[in-house]
Amino acid sequence: MKTSLFTGWQARFHAVCLLMLVSALAVGAFSSTAQAQAQVTPAPSETVAVEPLPVAAAPAAPAVEAAAAAAAAAPSFDHGDVAWMLTSTLLVLLMVVPGLALFYGGLVRSKNVLSILSQILVVFSLILILWVAYGYSAVFSEGNAFFGSFTEFAFLKGFTPDSVGNTPIKGLPDYLFVAFQSTFAGITTALIVGAFAERIKFKAVLLFSALWFTLSYIPMAHIVWGGGYLGAMGAIDFAGGTVVHINAGVAGLVGAYFVGKRIGYGQTALKPHNVPFTYIGAMLLWVGWFGFNAGSAAAADTVASLAFLNTILATAAAVLGWTLVEAVSKGKPSALGAASGAVAGLVGITPACGTVGPLGAIVIGLVAGVVCVWGVTGLKRLLRVDDTADVFGVHGIGGIVGALLTGVFSAQSLGGTKADLDIGHQVWVQLVSVGFTIVWCAVVTAVILLVVRMVFGLRVTEEAERTGLDVTSHGESAYEA
Repeated sequence: MKTSLFTGWQARFHAVCLLMLVSALAVGAFSSTAQAQAQVTPAPSETVAVEPLPVAAAPAAPAVEAAAAAAAAAPSFDHGDVAWMLTSTLLVLLMVVPGLALFYGGLVRSKNVLSILSQILVVFSLILILWVAYGYSAVFSEGNAFFGSFTEFAFLKGFTPDSVGNTPIKGLPDYLFVAFQSTFAGITTALIVGAFAERIKFKAVLLFSALWFTLSYIPMAHIVWGGGYLGAMGAIDFAGGTVVHINAGVAGLVGAYFVGKRIGYGQTALKPHNVPFTYIGAMLLWVGWFGFNAGSAAAADTVASLAFLNTILATAAAVLGWTLVEAVSKGKPSALGAASGAVAGLVGITPACGTVGPLGAIVIGLVAGVVCVWGVTGLKRLLRVDDTADVFGVHGIGGIVGALLTGVFSAQSLGGTKADLDIGHQVWVQLVSVGFTIVWCAVVTAVILLVVRMVFGLRVTEEAERTGLDVTSHGESAYEA
């Protein structure tokens, strides 16, 4: 009985132990499977966690707000404006080489064509370097009424490829504004050499150009565009009537007097050797002038559009005016006259292109074309000067006409953009700006030429002049004999 009962108890005990072991194994296997499944398949709680929770979102909010504030504060620019200003800078470069070079190159005799081409290219290149070295700083930094600081932005100190808004035009990359303005300085100085072409020493041209840029172009640009005397007075010069054309024209006139007349001037005909060159150069100037005038708006906007249209209309009117005068006075209009008329119209509309209406542009162009015919004929004889490329007759006289008429046609009542403009007062301001430019440039240019004469001398020898500057100054000739 006892043995049977004990035996049964053992069997039951073993059965219970076996059952417990199987259960433990089953639970362990189920737990491992569930854990593996949890590692492969995201738990439902993790899926719900993608919804924003106040506690989790709070730390990221200040970073997002700071980034947004930094983006709002960072200087920015319009890519369309940048593209237009890059194009405008390229167009002004086209005005100089090859535009101005071909225009002047055709006007001289064949033995001097390479000389004038070299002078324009090298002078332009020299001024570009000087502009970056100290010119930009002296024009557009704070200073007195006549000069800025020559050292504040010397060699573009403080500018970087990414810097924006550190120039007077806040919406452009700094380097782009510097590049655009450098072409203005370069072409202004290069314009002068046409007045005393065919008889001046090459090294004298270079020294004169460096000094003139420093003492005439820089102060005039600062006085008008850099916050100086004439700008504060309210003179209107949108793209360079005083700074560029009157400034260069007067310098050319004074330079022609100092260097003297060419051998044979007034005794034999010193004809242009290649009128097609001059014609092509004038047309390249017209194309490039859209960058000069419309680019001075510093944006691809309505002001640029107005300047663009005015540049077309004034030039066309000047061509017609010059052609008409020649037809009446000489009986035959010339291709050279029509090309010169185009340049006269471009010069005349330069100070006014952004502030006058289309009708005002037509009147300015027509008057400039007619008056400049007299400038290169009657006035030139009165002054008894040998201005080879008529720098003063076209740029000086055309600039004066444009500057004065800017004060008239900028009034909104006559189609301009200046509301409530007192025409009488504005014409007086424009007259003061013209007079100031003439006096400043004439005095400074005379002093510079005296210095250059003492250092290098101004004029080549008579033998060199008769042979031609291509051979005597540069050792080459444009045409085979």
